[in-house]
Amino acid sequence: MSSLPMPSNAATAAPRDATTPSAPLIVLLAASAGLGAASLYYSQPILAPLAEDLHASTAGIGAVPMLTQLGYAAGILLLTPLGDRFDRRKVILTKFVLLIATLLLCAFAPGFAPFLVASAVLGLTATLAQDVVPMAATLSPAEHRGRIVGQVMTGLLLGILLSRVMSGVIAQAFGWRWVYGLAATALTITGLASWRWLPSSPPAMRTTYGALLRSLGGLWKTLPTLRRAAIAQALLAVAFSAFWSTLAVMLHERFGLGSAVSGAFGLAGAAGALAAPLAGRFADRRGPGVVTKLGSLLVALSFAVMSVTAWLDRGAAIVVLVVLAIVFDFGVQAALVAHQTIVYSLDPAARSRLNALLFTGMFIGMATGAALGSVLLTHWGWIGVTGLATVASAAALVVRLGADE
Repeated sequence: MSSLPMPSNAATAAPRDATTPSAPLIVLLAASAGLGAASLYYSQPILAPLAEDLHASTAGIGAVPMLTQLGYAAGILLLTPLGDRFDRRKVILTKFVLLIATLLLCAFAPGFAPFLVASAVLGLTATLAQDVVPMAATLSPAEHRGRIVGQVMTGLLLGILLSRVMSGVIAQAFGWRWVYGLAATALTITGLASWRWLPSSPPAMRTTYGALLRSLGGLWKTLPTLRRAAIAQALLAVAFSAFWSTLAVMLHERFGLGSAVSGAFGLAGAAGALAAPLAGRFADRRGPGVVTKLGSLLVALSFAVMSVTAWLDRGAAIVVLVVLAIVFDFGVQAALVAHQTIVYSLDPAARSRLNALLFTGMFIGMATGAALGSVLLTHWGWIGVTGLATVASAAALVVRLGADE
């Protein structure tokens, strides 16, 4: 892989403390992960002005987020494993350049077809976030890995949760093209800081690209701990996605509330991102397996209680939804950080591939939750959505109760 040229004092740089990354480096990793992941969601609140400006139909503009997510799924499987084959620093810096270039293509797209192509490539290059988190794990000593991964995940999760809010505000004030232009600017600043201060991470293995991809199947087959983590997190993702993909429709149909209110729920979800560092510290002290069980239990209880909102009046229902959105998001993010801590400890030489498999399972769960949630909302109403989320998160708890790690 190609990379940016490195200054002589950064090519082999390492954190000041060889055993623990410095606080500024952790902040840099968190910002990189957050800005990378945020790129996936900028389009969602601005599809209407995109369609109008690029002369796309209502049905056609729906292909934008779809292609971005498909590109991301392909990138997780095809590109994320490269972190085990090449210096992870070079992989990250290369993706910075490609992601910045793709965002600029989106900003200056002359028509709808080029914008669709750029959207698909955007998903591929946004997998930058999935290289940064294994980098954080590699730089961290085992006794602090949960805490540091949790701090970096906080940046990633805040990037996801706040991207929609910022995109809507910027597009309304300056136009949708500014969303992608300012995102490219922010990534350029972060990328230059990474070029200057991100340490090298020697490749864990020497093999061909084909063998690297084939090894994914071997890891899945031989590591039951990985399978349990991926399956449990996928089930929690079903519940998570079923809620967030149907919330706006439910609020509009039942309460007559618009997109501004449903977008504000993202701020409630952002509070749940605080779970990441707290869960990491708790995992370091008590073990990540305990955190996965507690997180799954919180999610299951939250959705079970949420079912009663179908019979509450408007004011009470909204208050309960906001509170429980914070609680269940806290549980989902806590379980994710703990699952990452578990899988990263399985094989240090395979962290990028282990991360790819964990997040592939999570992506499948997200897609399944969105599809089932929409069907259940149509035929069974909100009680159907919360019922699905309760069953899925309870199943995740059962998977975790059967594990000893």
